[in-house]
Parts: sequence; C-alpha cells; structure tokens
Amino acid sequence: MNMDIIKKAVNGDDEQLYLLISDNKKQLYRIAYSYLRNQEDALEAIQETTFRVYKNRHKLKNPQYFKTWVIRILINYCADECKRRKKVLSITKPMDFHVDESKEERLTIDCAIEKLKDKHREVIILKYFEDLTISEIADIMNHPEGTIKTWLSRGLDRLRNILDKDGEFQNV
Repeated sequence: MNMDIIKKAVNGDDEQLYLLISDNKKQLYRIAYSYLRNQEDALEAIQETTFRVYKNRHKLKNPQYFKTWVIRILINYCADECKRRKKVLSITKPMDFHVDESKEERLTIDCAIEKLKDKHREVIILKYFEDLTISEIADIMNHPEGTIKTWLSRGLDRLRNILDKDGEFQNV
C-alpha cells in the first residue's frame, strides 16, 4: 500500500479513503462472508466497517497498519453480529444432489472449521484463506506471534481430529 495515500486518507481525504477501501473490498467480503455466511450480511458488515473506518480514521496511530486495522474492525463487527443475533451459521443455498467433488470437499472443510473455537477458526481463516502472515494475524488479533502460532497449531490439530484421512467427519 502507498503510504502517501494512507496518510492522506487518515488526514481527511475522503477520495483516498474510498480508494483504499475499494482496493481491499474483495478480501473484506471474503472475511465477512466466512463469519456471517450470508451475502447480504457480509455486504452490510463491509458498509458498517467502512463507516467505522471513516468515523475513526483520525485514531489510527501508525498508517502502515491501515489494512490490519480495517480487518480488525471488520472482524470485531462480524463477531458482535454473530453474538447479537445468536445466529447459527448455516448454508443458505439448497444442496444439490449432484455436487462435484471439489465443492463437496470445500463444504466438508467449511463444516469442520465451523466446529472450531472462535480464536482457532479466525487464525486458520486468516492464514490459509486470506494468505496473511503470522505477524499480520498477530497485529489484527492483538496477540503475540507465539500465541497465534499456538492457536494455529491447536486449530489444525482439532481439524485433523474432526476429519479422518479421507476427509470424512468422525464422531468427535
């Protein structure tokens, strides 16, 4: 990210802020959707995150962390929404009996990830689905890198226990 653009956005340039949010909208959508499992809710989360970033941009102390700051705001919003609605995350599309193998594998993995503790799920999603580094995840989650590595390891161990060698669910 261009630090000049970020500094301008933080200092009140609405157009630059819009460009920064627009450049990251696909990643923000994927993260929001991974929490909320609903297109409309994910889009609403991005809208609310954009508003919160706009309203609080002057509070960002270090512009180099703009992206992680925005992702943290989004994750906090999504977590609050899940708690507020006491929403059971489910698949919103009806199942087709002729699901191809890759979609079936993805569905199996998604269902297994949903069984993890929130902190383990967050770390796995950010690491493997959003390709963030341990350092970036530590910044986003506001925990030391060692803690993130532990959560990642424990989350992966739990996933291995949930899935057997063929990718099928075990009764755990």
